[in-house]
Amino acid sequence: MINQNILQYESKVWATADLLIGAGIKQSDFPKFMMPFFALILVESRVLKSITEIKTELGEDFDKSEILDEIKGKKMGYNNFIIGQDKTLKDICLNDKTFDLDFNAYLKGFDEETQVLLGIDKTANDVKYLDLTTLAGQLKGKGILYSFVKKWAEIDLTGFSNSEITTLEEHIKRKWADISADTAGEQFTPDDVIFLMADIIASMIKPKKEEILKIYDPTCGGGNLLFGVEDRLKESHPDVFTQTYGQDWSDALYALAKIESRFRADSHIAYGNTLVHDHHKEHEANVVVANPPYGVDWKGYQKAIENDKSDPKRFHYFPSVSDGQLLFMQHLVSKMSTDGISLGIVVHNGSSLFSGDAGSGESNIRKWLFDQDIVEAIVQLPTDEFFNTGIYTYLWILNHHKPAQRKDKVMLVNASEKFKPLKKSKGSKRKEVAEENRLEIVETLLKFKDTDFAKVYDKSFFYFNKQAIMLTNVDENGKSIEDILPTKTNKEGEEIRAKSISLIPTKITQVIDNETTEFTDFQIITFDSSKYKSLLDYYEKGINSISQTWDYKQNLTVTTAEATYHYDTDKETIISINSGTPPDKQLPINNEKSATNNRLLVTDNCLGCGKIVIKSSYKKASKTKPEMIEISVDLMPDYQKDYEIIPYHPDPQKNQRQIDDFMEKYVSKPFVYLDNTVGVEINFNKVFYKPETLRPIALVMSELEVLENELVNLENELAL
Repeated sequence: MINQNILQYESKVWATADLLIGAGIKQSDFPKFMMPFFALILVESRVLKSITEIKTELGEDFDKSEILDEIKGKKMGYNNFIIGQDKTLKDICLNDKTFDLDFNAYLKGFDEETQVLLGIDKTANDVKYLDLTTLAGQLKGKGILYSFVKKWAEIDLTGFSNSEITTLEEHIKRKWADISADTAGEQFTPDDVIFLMADIIASMIKPKKEEILKIYDPTCGGGNLLFGVEDRLKESHPDVFTQTYGQDWSDALYALAKIESRFRADSHIAYGNTLVHDHHKEHEANVVVANPPYGVDWKGYQKAIENDKSDPKRFHYFPSVSDGQLLFMQHLVSKMSTDGISLGIVVHNGSSLFSGDAGSGESNIRKWLFDQDIVEAIVQLPTDEFFNTGIYTYLWILNHHKPAQRKDKVMLVNASEKFKPLKKSKGSKRKEVAEENRLEIVETLLKFKDTDFAKVYDKSFFYFNKQAIMLTNVDENGKSIEDILPTKTNKEGEEIRAKSISLIPTKITQVIDNETTEFTDFQIITFDSSKYKSLLDYYEKGINSISQTWDYKQNLTVTTAEATYHYDTDKETIISINSGTPPDKQLPINNEKSATNNRLLVTDNCLGCGKIVIKSSYKKASKTKPEMIEISVDLMPDYQKDYEIIPYHPDPQKNQRQIDDFMEKYVSKPFVYLDNTVGVEINFNKVFYKPETLRPIALVMSELEVLENELVNLENELAL
């Protein structure tokens, strides 16, 4: 259990901000000044704790050099000033006259790596990390450094565990997130969610005695989730050893995690963008956890990520550049151990469940995860669970080595109602997954059976077919221009249907808003030189602007020597009206386009649904023909590309039969199959939907009768 006395320091931490306000420092800059000093008291508490432990190990007879040698031997952070002078930050704040000298000696007393992380005397080329020296200099210039440090020195963290300090950090970071734009996209993981994740992992693994468990977090921030899971696993499995590996891109948060790691056995924290540079690429992990940023784009690193050469391969598909959280999902899977325990839990928002259509990067990533049978369960958490967002969040539970009875199955757990309201909200956080809720969720996952808030499905349940088809639109009589397209037989004996019927127009007429546009020149070789520089200029600026108005559904008539053609919008068909030309002279088919010598017998009739397509093209001069603009007219079938979403079956033959049956039942127009794309999405609302219970009709009728009586009474009163 967490010692809630840690929260007594929350008000003291924020009391330091009163001095910043008085010094004219903007509220949005508070985190920049406060974070280094929080890190300072954190590292001092760890130094003091390690000194106490070393003294206990050494017994009564030892000198200060032995303490330092022991700490260095364990490769932990240390402070020469604290060991040599027996003075803490609080001690040096007792005398304001010697404070400047002592504070400088105190900072220089830290080991070199801690000084780098705190930003003590950094050079211009160093990464700033916490930048303590610069910020202390600014505070000194404003005359508040001594008072500011003195307030921080009143906060004593030596008696608290990492998990308890994490609780305090949550409160501080949550307020920092509220006032600073620098934390946009960061979702700090509350301790109740950390406990839930750790409890799930602890319950699902069975490590051997003295087995080494490697724990990894690629977006570790200040280390709350990584170290919180480690501490809980040590409590649940005290006979195992742990190694922690983390990485983060934020200067200050990396420094906080690295400082904490200095006081932990076998802990390794790296700095940098995990998606671009995996600094732990030589390590696999038994337990992987992450709460990656939501809705943060990766466009700036797109080239490096798409050209990633990691082995094993990290990125199999790429989501939209506007949200990289599924990149972290794939990276996590690549880090999971191929031997022994290999479990992961990653926190995502809802978009990772359903964003992207079949064939998109997001859907393909989900399909890849399900194809690999890595997803064991997904848990929906309550809304208002995180500090700076009220949205639903989800725990994806990944397992490289599922038990036999869970193979090819996925459990969905709707834990949205498994919470306890907070007495006082913390930013957007108004709920917490209490201990009894955690126990219920963990027990449900262990049993892996249906309950009123959990369902187990074959993984294929989440797959679907997106079957693309090409429809042939038909008129009211079921006819299409396609039915009368000329055909020919090729050398292989196959019947080839022409794509269109080409007309030889003599006139094109269109009436729009009582204005008639008429066109009779179909091989243009002249132009108005007062308006256009050349025939090509006339084509680009004149003919193209006219052709944009040629919409076959808007009172357009094409006249040939044999007939006139127009589209009847009521009947959805092309009407041909015979001009009186003898049948053997009617409608010669353009050999170049139709590849046939057939002729179409034209009468006053419906040819079928189709399109009248008018095109213009510019032709350069040749040896036999001058430069010209050609206008052509074709009758073409009206094809429409569409797709249908159809349930999926893992057996290919049965899947195709389902598709065929669906088409026969729901698609009435002629069509041909195009590509079928299989997608994957998870819809909690569909799975756990509970229809509203309808009230009895008799009750509704009685209520209506009461309302009618009330209306009658009101009318009677108004009539008086």
